Amino acid sequence: MTLPAGEKSCGVVRIERSAPKQVIAGADFDYTIKLINLSKADLAGVKLREKLVTNLELVGTNPKSTIAGNTLEWIVGDLKAGESRLFTVRGKAQKPGQIVGCASVVFDMPEVCLAITAVQPSLEIVKTGPAKAILCDTIPYKITVKNNGSGAACNVMVNDSLPEGMATLDGKKAVSFDAGNLNPGEAREFTFTAKAEKKGKYSNAATASADGGLIANSAPVSTLVVNPELKVVKTGPAMRYTGRPGTYEIVVSNTGDGEARNTVLTDTIPATTTLVSAEGANVTGNSVAWALGTIKPGESKKVALTLKFNEVGAVRNVATATAYCATASASAATEVKGIAAILLECVDLSDPIEVGANVTYEITVTNQGSSVGTNIVINCTLPDEQEFVSAVSQVKETVTGKDISFAPLPTLAPQGKAVYKVTVKCIKAGDVRFTVSLKSDQMDTPSGETESTHIYSGK
Repeated sequence: MTLPAGEKSCGVVRIERSAPKQVIAGADFDYTIKLINLSKADLAGVKLREKLVTNLELVGTNPKSTIAGNTLEWIVGDLKAGESRLFTVRGKAQKPGQIVGCASVVFDMPEVCLAITAVQPSLEIVKTGPAKAILCDTIPYKITVKNNGSGAACNVMVNDSLPEGMATLDGKKAVSFDAGNLNPGEAREFTFTAKAEKKGKYSNAATASADGGLIANSAPVSTLVVNPELKVVKTGPAMRYTGRPGTYEIVVSNTGDGEARNTVLTDTIPATTTLVSAEGANVTGNSVAWALGTIKPGESKKVALTLKFNEVGAVRNVATATAYCATASASAATEVKGIAAILLECVDLSDPIEVGANVTYEITVTNQGSSVGTNIVINCTLPDEQEFVSAVSQVKETVTGKDISFAPLPTLAPQGKAVYKVTVKCIKAGDVRFTVSLKSDQMDTPSGETESTHIYSGK
């Protein structure tokens, strides 16, 4: 007999005895023994034994028994569940007094069977993560643990020791997860986020363990951490004159091994300049910005910026490129010089003029440029028909024959004027030329001017 798991069974046999209350000594009488199988299982090897007492003389049994000493024994054999058997003993009392009979039964206990199912839990662990990441990225990982076996996996733990140079966002070098108990086919997922300290390839595997020495390792997961590295080169004119334009060329390169995403180049326009052009740029106030997009490793992008220089001095401005996880700057300097554009004019204040009369020449020097003129020297040459009388100016004059030389005027500011007056006496008639020359530090060759005067004789 096979019983369901956990159910217990035993053999139970009931013995019922039946006899007269009183018998006459020396007269035959019968008493019976009844066996009843009260258990739910069939019994085998059943034997009934009856122990005879000294005051009883045995006459016979039905069914017939064997006798050994003072014990009767019936070989019953099999006794089915619920079955009963009746046994009769005939005897007589040898003398007055009590007759006490005792019966016993033995049998083979029925088999007690329990079905036990053998199972085998089996763990599988899978770790996934990005194949590539930027150094500034937070790197997400997912670990899935599953029981592919036929029985429950108990007290499942997941462990992941991160590779050197990588940690979780809260600085941990390893993570652990309690997956509890996993039934066959059941799975659980866990996620965590890590960050790399520097560029490089990071690779490792996760481990799952459970009661009974179960252990499983994931396939190694590798993440290549790269980073963009920006380089900015800005070139432009070393020198420009005020009022003139100058063009700067700006080249942004990615010398790293990761894409420079959302790259923006910004250049701040100096206050002493005016923006002339910046093709493709977005201009806000004095800020010029180019959206360069993604610059791949080894790739470059170039823009141009043209400014007009308004003031004398050094102009230096910085171009800055920023991208996700990268930035770089470069500057260029331009020396802005002014132009001392000096105009020379000479007029006679009277014309024609009679012999013997004086005439005054007014010489005007005007700085029309944007830079200070320095060491301005005026020289005058008189024709033979004239002779020097006097001179009025900011500086001292020197007269040598027909030549008049004025000491250098140290400076003449932009838009400034200097006036020289030379008075001469006309001593002969004729059409004459009064000659003036000018030189300064800013001039490679002197400039000249002549003024025509008609001298006549009144006689």
